[in-house]
Amino acid sequence: MLRGKNIVLAVTGSIAAYKIAYLASMLKKLEANVTVLMTKNAVNFINPITFETLTGNKCLIDTFDRNFEYSVEHVSLAKQTDVVLVAPASANVIGKLANGIADDMLTTTVMACECKKIVAPAMNTHMYKNPVVQDNIKKLKGYGMEVVEPDKGYLACGDIGEGKMPSEQVLLEHILRQINYEKDLAGKKVLVTAGPTREKIDPVRFISNHSTGKMGYAIARHCMQRGAEVTLISGKTQLEPPLFVKMVEVESAADMFEAVKECYQSQDIIIKSAAVADYRPISVSEEKVKKKDGELSIALERTADILQFLGENRKEGQFICGFSMETEHLVENSRAKLEKKHVDMIAANNLKQEGAGFGTDTNVVTLITKDECVELPMMSKEDVAKHIIDTIQNLCFTAKGTGKE
Repeated sequence: MLRGKNIVLAVTGSIAAYKIAYLASMLKKLEANVTVLMTKNAVNFINPITFETLTGNKCLIDTFDRNFEYSVEHVSLAKQTDVVLVAPASANVIGKLANGIADDMLTTTVMACECKKIVAPAMNTHMYKNPVVQDNIKKLKGYGMEVVEPDKGYLACGDIGEGKMPSEQVLLEHILRQINYEKDLAGKKVLVTAGPTREKIDPVRFISNHSTGKMGYAIARHCMQRGAEVTLISGKTQLEPPLFVKMVEVESAADMFEAVKECYQSQDIIIKSAAVADYRPISVSEEKVKKKDGELSIALERTADILQFLGENRKEGQFICGFSMETEHLVENSRAKLEKKHVDMIAANNLKQEGAGFGTDTNVVTLITKDECVELPMMSKEDVAKHIIDTIQNLCFTAKGTGKE
């Protein structure tokens, strides 16, 4: 995923330094080339050998290291770096970077880098709230650096409050947002629906389906990493909301329909991957329906067809992609849905096919448009998301090139 990308992790003197070892390992698994810089105080918290073992690169501490071959090392390293993460960032180093002080390997390298810089403060809550530190953080933002807001919680010093460095996964997401993909969706607005809906029977029971939302969340995250402004409308799931995405949580099909109607007109791309209930109980009992002898029937009525509404009320130039879950006649049923709903593409998958369907980390999808039908092999849902967006981009580019919107 990050092959060919050069990442610098700048570690300062903080008890949170140990987290960066895990982050370095995560980045290496994504095939990034990782170099770690440390201040002399950081060495008191974690041994440089740890980073050297994890990254395969020498950990740089001393600007004037006589035992390492380099050509003005901080400058040569800065030239090839794609992104710098200063984490944990102590109040001392934040102050130096904000005021142009470069007196060690870490600060000289960060100053020399022209790439995107991310700073993750980690310190005692009273120190973090100090007006001087806050002024320095504002300066960093003014210089174009991205500052990751610290978490609130129990700190190593025993205090409770702001100042805790976010998890390694959060820091990774900040890095991926910057360098994982070209920003070919910059300036575009993308709406994604995901997850199941729940249609209440009574205060205890509801009708739903097996959707986990994994596919829709992967699409939303992918679009965000390509620079889009993403809105994710999701039913109830067990997934963590993607970072940097506007999240709208809903419960029923009616809730999702209303949420979609509120924002669909401003969207450039709409991808409707949610598994929305087709039917709901005509009436919802205010009390729990008690068990009785014999059979029980529940009268159902149709829910609003969100995809049909979008196809019939689309704005000019809007691209709409729907999803189709089938158990037979995949292509025929999906192509009929494409035409009936007046949409541009259907991503179809067969529930009975191994590696496809609900709850899996993989999917097997067929992308169906007016002119072609492309069967994708089994792959991760993240890779499926990439193929879907690549296809949309190619179709939109072709349409613009021919003067058709």
